[in-house]
Amino acid sequence: MTILIIDGKEIDVPAEYTLLQACEAAGAEIPRFCYHERLSIAGNCRMCLVEVKGGPKPVASCAWGVRDCRPGPKGEPPEISTRSPMVKKAREGVMEFLLINHPLDCPICDQGGECDLQDQAMGYGVDTSRFAENKRAVEDKYLGALVKTSMTRCIQCTRCVRFAAEVAGAPEMGAIGRGEDMEITTYLETALTSELQGNLVDICPVGALTSKPYAFAARPWELGKTQSVDVMDGLGSAIRVDTRGREVMRILPRVNEAINEEWISDKTRHIVDGLRTQRLDRPYLRENGKLRPASWPETFAAIAAKVRGTSGKRIGAIAGDLATVEEMFALKQLLASLGSANVAVQGGHAFDAKAGRASYIFNPTIAGIEQADALLIVGSNPRHEGALLNARIRKRWRTGKLKIGLIGAQADLTYPVDYLGAGIDTLNDLAAGKHSFADVLKNAQNPIVLVGVSATSRADGAAILAQAAKLAVDIGAVKDGWNGFGVLHGTASGVGALDIGFVPGEGGLTAAQMIAPNGVDVLFSLGADEVTVADGAFVVYIGTHGDRGAHRADVILPGAAYTEKSGLYVNTEGRAQMTNRAGFPPGEAREEWAILRALSDTLGHKLPFDTLAALRQLVFKAAPHLMRLDQVEAADAAAVRTLAGRGGKADAAPFKAAYASYYLTNPIARASAVMAECSRLASGQMLTAAE
Repeated sequence: MTILIIDGKEIDVPAEYTLLQACEAAGAEIPRFCYHERLSIAGNCRMCLVEVKGGPKPVASCAWGVRDCRPGPKGEPPEISTRSPMVKKAREGVMEFLLINHPLDCPICDQGGECDLQDQAMGYGVDTSRFAENKRAVEDKYLGALVKTSMTRCIQCTRCVRFAAEVAGAPEMGAIGRGEDMEITTYLETALTSELQGNLVDICPVGALTSKPYAFAARPWELGKTQSVDVMDGLGSAIRVDTRGREVMRILPRVNEAINEEWISDKTRHIVDGLRTQRLDRPYLRENGKLRPASWPETFAAIAAKVRGTSGKRIGAIAGDLATVEEMFALKQLLASLGSANVAVQGGHAFDAKAGRASYIFNPTIAGIEQADALLIVGSNPRHEGALLNARIRKRWRTGKLKIGLIGAQADLTYPVDYLGAGIDTLNDLAAGKHSFADVLKNAQNPIVLVGVSATSRADGAAILAQAAKLAVDIGAVKDGWNGFGVLHGTASGVGALDIGFVPGEGGLTAAQMIAPNGVDVLFSLGADEVTVADGAFVVYIGTHGDRGAHRADVILPGAAYTEKSGLYVNTEGRAQMTNRAGFPPGEAREEWAILRALSDTLGHKLPFDTLAALRQLVFKAAPHLMRLDQVEAADAAAVRTLAGRGGKADAAPFKAAYASYYLTNPIARASAVMAECSRLASGQMLTAAE
C-alpha cells in the first residue's frame, strides 16, 4: 500500500493502482474519454489530466502509476491535485481541442441525453473556439447491420479498436491515415463479425457509433426502464428493458460481474423487433385442415373433448427453450392430474436429474473460469452457445495462464486452441492418457472439462456426458474446493426443468418418443418450436410466435414473451434468476401459467393455485434453492462421480455444430428482421472465407 495526498486528503492505496483509480478512491471525479476499466490503457485523449506536485506539467492520470510518484524532498507523501487552476486550464484546452471537429449535432445524435462528451463539455467546454480553419469531415463507414456510424464525431479515443481486439477477439477495427487524415475504420471496410459488436455503441463516448436498428426511435427520458434477465442463451445475462408504452424499444446490459460483466451479446440486444412481429394475439382452432380465430372457451372445449377421450398414458408435454420454471411446474402438475408421466424439455434427454444437480450444471461458475489453468472443450462452440462465457474464457486466456484443448467441430473461438480431434474417440484417447493434452489436464491446479450443446443434443448425449465426467474425475478436476466439471446449456429453460423434475417419470416417454409416429395422441407444446411432431397427434401449442410449433398445432393458445411476465429461470451455473414484466402481451394473449390454470378448470382437474405467488410457493416447496435468487450454491460433487460411473456406448461420429445459425435459434430471433440480416451477413462471410 502507498500513501498519497489527493486534494489535501491523505489516502492509502495499492501500489499497482493508476493515479486515476487512486483519485476515484479518494472521491475525486476524473473526466475521461479513452480510459475504460475493462480495456487496456491508451492514454490518448488527455482529458484525465491531474497535477502532481513538483511536476512541470499535468500528467495523464490513466497512464501514470501510483508507484511512479516520487515523494517530496523530505520524504513526505506525493501530493496530487485534481482541482487546481493548472488542471482546470489543461482540461479546458483538451476539450477545446477535441471539439474542433466534432459537429456538435446533439439534437440528431442518438446518444442525446446519454453522452459523455455532453457531460464533460458542461464542466470544461468553452462557448467559442479559437479554431477558424475548415473543419474536417469523415465519410461514414459500413460496419454491418447493427452499428451505425457518424465518423465526423469520432475523437479517436480507440475504445472501439481496443474492445474489438481485446474483448471480442475480432481485431477488425483500426486507424488509417495520419494527422487530420486519420480515420477509424474496419479492415477492408467489411461488416464486423463479432457476436458482441453491439457493445461498441455502449462504449463510444461521443456518438460516432450508435445503434442502427434503434436509430431515431426514441429518447432516453421518454422510456420506462425495467431490470430483467436475458433468455437467449443459458447464461442469464443481466439486462435492462426500455419500453415506451407497451412497446419494447431497446435492451441494454446491466453490470453483473458474476455473469456478463457489462457486455451482452448481439442476439440479446437486437431481438427487440422480434418481440413485435409474427406475434400470436388470439386463440386459434384447426377446422378442416385450416386454422381459424376462436374464443378461449371454444379452444378449451376442443381440448377437453380430445383429452376426455384419451388415456393419460397417451398424453404428453414438451417445454421449449424459453419456458419459465413456474409454467413448466404448472404443466407438470396438470399432466400428473391427467395420469401422465410424459413430460420433457426439448433437447434435454442427455441429463438425468436423479444423478444430482452437479451432473448437469456448470460447476466452476462463469466467474470461476478466471481461476482455471486448463480447459478442455468437448462438443461445444462456446462462441455460439454462450457468447459471454466465451468472452470470459478469452479474458482468462489473455493472462497467459490458460491452456485450451478442443474436441469437436473446428471453429474460430477468438483464441488459439489445441485441436485434439472431432469425436468421442479422441475423448477416449485422452482418458487413456494417449494424448499429450492429458498431461496438461493432470498437471493443472484448476482444470475444467466443459461439455456443450453439440455433445448433449445428440442421441448418445448421456454416454458422452458420462465419459466426460469420468475424465473430469480421473484428472482430479473434482476435488475439495474445486469442481471443474461444467455443462454449458444453450437454453434458458434447461436447468430449471431438471431442478423441478420436468423429466419423464416412471414409464414416461422422452421428447423424441412423444414426437415419433404413434408416440402420443395429445401433445401439449409449451413453446417447443425446435421439434417436428409426426402426423396423428393432436397438438396444443402454447406460445408467443407464429413459428414451427404454431404451424403444426391443432389448437393455438397465445402466451406472453419473457419481457411481458415475471418468471423464474435458472442459468447454466444453477443460479436462480427472475425476469420482471416490462410490458403486457398483445391482444388476448395471457401468461402461460394463467392459461394452464384456466384450462385445468375446463378439464375438471383444477390446479391448486389461483395466483402467481401461490404457484411460486408450490415451486419453492418442491425446490427450495430456487427462492434464493442470484445465488449459486455449490452442488454435491458426488453427483459427478455418480454420472462418471454410468458408462454407456457413444457413437464414433464426429461432433457437429449445434446451431445452423447462431442468430436464429428461437422463435423470437426468427421473427426478427435484424437477426435475419445478421444471419445473412454471417453466412456470406463464411462463404467468402470458404472461397
